[in-house]
Amino acid sequence: MCLAIPGKVVNTYDQRGLRMAKVQFGGIVREACLEYVPETQIGEYVLVHVGFAISRVDEAEAERTYQALKDLDQLTELESPIVEETAERETRRPTRPG
Repeated sequence: MCLAIPGKVVNTYDQRGLRMAKVQFGGIVREACLEYVPETQIGEYVLVHVGFAISRVDEAEAERTYQALKDLDQLTELESPIVEETAERETRRPTRPG
């Protein structure tokens, strides 16, 4: 099942011409694209689906939704390593001589 997870925008920046943000989900911070909601400011809450903020929500709605997803055990994807982390680990693997 695909879900949009609410999170708080803690930083915004430009990356290769795209408006991006660091979004906090509980104790985890992930990157999200803000191109669908470009008016979003630091401190506001957004619903994030596969790395894209798709709408803004108020704090109360974000908290209710996050708690409901937590109660339904639907937040496990936040615990998965992000692609860059996986790629970084793979580049540090020792190589065999010779």
